[in-house]
Amino acid sequence: MTSQRRQQILRVLILALVVGLSVFLYLIRDQLVGLEKYGYPGIFLISILANVTVILPLPGVVITSAMGAVFNPLGVAIAAGCGAALGEISGYLAGFSGRAVIERRDWHDRLVSWMRKYGDITILVLAFVPNPLFDMAGITAGALKMPLWRFLIWTALGKILKMLIFAYGGATIIRGLESLF
Repeated sequence: MTSQRRQQILRVLILALVVGLSVFLYLIRDQLVGLEKYGYPGIFLISILANVTVILPLPGVVITSAMGAVFNPLGVAIAAGCGAALGEISGYLAGFSGRAVIERRDWHDRLVSWMRKYGDITILVLAFVPNPLFDMAGITAGALKMPLWRFLIWTALGKILKMLIFAYGGATIIRGLESLF
């Protein structure tokens, strides 16, 4: 078996693993909420699991908002943001393994252009902006072979900043509602 053939098989296996894991986590999403009772490590784990799914959304930011009222919002943001960044490795791996799949999409050329011109900033901005499309950035980063450490640093920074807004926003809203009653 040639080296190229082995690499192709590995890419298909990685893509199948990511898709299978995404479907599995989506199916058990209701059970994941129970992990919040474990404090910051539970928030970290929920955030990893909520972000490891590719395309199928899980309620990670909702939990971050609620936990911001229970725990220190800064700690919640750091735990959730770091967990989210690690979870996004699945999109990166899907891009690495499924390169031929995404190259045929309309949005691909524009995203590739942004990534080549402003790679780090593109990751930071897309990680910060609340949107379900960050998987596309991870997939593109993987397909372009952006170093994983760079992808993780900029993803973590963007996710922590986003989670900071959700944690403090959730804390403010929930505490405001508690003061009304």
